[in-house]
Amino acid sequence: MTIPEYLIDFNLAHLPQLKTDVLVIGGGVAGLTSGLAASRYAKVLIVAKGELDENASSDAQGGIAVALSKTDSWKLHLEDTLICGDGLSDRDAVELLVREGPRRVDDLIKKGVNFDQVKGEINFTKEGAHSRRRIIHARGDATGKELERVLLKEARKNPAIRIIKNLFFIDLLHQNSEIFGILVFDKVKKKIETIIAKKVILATGGAGQLYQETTNPSVSTGDGLAAAYRTGAVLSNLEFFQFHPTALYLAGTPRFLISESVRGEGAILVNKRGKRFMQNYHQLAELAPRDIVSRAILSEMKKTRSNCVYLDLTFLNREFVKRRFPNIRRVCSDYGLEVTRDLIPVRPAAHYFMGGIKTDLNGRTNVKNLYACGETAETGVHGANRLASNSLLECLVFGYRAGVNAGKSIGKKDIKVPQISFSGDREKRKHFDLPDLKRSLRVLMWRNAGIEREKTGLEEATKKICFWQKYALRTLFTTVNGWEIQGMLITALLIAESALKRQESRGAHFRLDFPEKNDQKWRKDSIVSR
Repeated sequence: MTIPEYLIDFNLAHLPQLKTDVLVIGGGVAGLTSGLAASRYAKVLIVAKGELDENASSDAQGGIAVALSKTDSWKLHLEDTLICGDGLSDRDAVELLVREGPRRVDDLIKKGVNFDQVKGEINFTKEGAHSRRRIIHARGDATGKELERVLLKEARKNPAIRIIKNLFFIDLLHQNSEIFGILVFDKVKKKIETIIAKKVILATGGAGQLYQETTNPSVSTGDGLAAAYRTGAVLSNLEFFQFHPTALYLAGTPRFLISESVRGEGAILVNKRGKRFMQNYHQLAELAPRDIVSRAILSEMKKTRSNCVYLDLTFLNREFVKRRFPNIRRVCSDYGLEVTRDLIPVRPAAHYFMGGIKTDLNGRTNVKNLYACGETAETGVHGANRLASNSLLECLVFGYRAGVNAGKSIGKKDIKVPQISFSGDREKRKHFDLPDLKRSLRVLMWRNAGIEREKTGLEEATKKICFWQKYALRTLFTTVNGWEIQGMLITALLIAESALKRQESRGAHFRLDFPEKNDQKWRKDSIVSR
């Protein structure tokens, strides 16, 4: 695969510069947590691709999995996470997550996060593959929004932190295998600028927009993954993409997530004929791991020749549903559905990336001065399949650790900015339909590298993406859409190649031609580097 060193022609001496000690790219829970932690030791700049509420964290409904109840323990949480990870989770990373998690949640409570309570005690709910009720939530089904509200408030009043929104992250700046900043495009000023930093933390989120069906916001295009790869960072387990079983499926609607908490509170899945089916696929029925529920739904859709199944919560207490799921009820009502009375049409959609930029337990990558946390990082926690609601906990625990380590290690020396320029062998094209290329890529990934995969489809995907790269990566774009699709093509090919290479089925990676798990050969992380 041909990868340009940078995506634009530039001369560093001619570009406006901002300077900071620690630069955090991403304004979600991971980014804000790492920024707040780093600010105890250094000056911090947090940049967001779009508006500050435009991220997957703001959309997080279910809650935070944390062992706080009297009937739970970190050891039980550890075991559930390892089982769900299907042999690929790193035990040390998981133990760190579940043991430090309660402290990070306690920090949130002290900062003012209002977790839902019953009779003065935190209310715990249950989700798929959890052995205990350990999911805490806020504002019913708006946990992510509550966390973002409090963390943003803390960041804005912190004199050591500056926040800038609407900056598109083009690429990392590096020399001699050391990161010293980034190239950005200011979408308001319409100018390319540089940000010089001693340490850079990537908290750029996932890559769900690579797929036709996704619960992810439009900004989740894998920008950080592609940039890290171009720079020489090690990426890991890219074949493991989690497909959430229940996304709202109505013509003209976004694939709005219907939280797993709905099933955790008793809702059931029925097919087009009104028959419950999950008990035929797994002993935990609707609370089976997400990959099993997603494939079961796919199977029922094929059997009944339907394009969706239905989530039924009409038999639950109406007042409880209204109180517990106000946001889901509001969104469904916008499209003419009353969830206490009507069945909700749902089908799987790309949701969460278990793979990512390989880090140690402090968020450090193999590239000097570069850190990663949140969904863009592969910390070793999730393995082949993420346990429900472990994602926000991972953002808190590993975001905090990345911020502390980056802040403490900035040193006293000023940054020496090398005077470099770059001009690639690329050309401007008069006719380039970027929306068509993006649409074609998303359809291809959904069809050939989605819930079910096999050799022929994956080979077709890699062949087509390689062909598209030949002209798309050699085109000199001057717009966000152009730079974005270049990164998407890089990340998509890495996912397809990783899925083709792993000749087994494990966790969220299911091969029709290799339906069994092969521990002897494949119980190991897949590694990708430039």
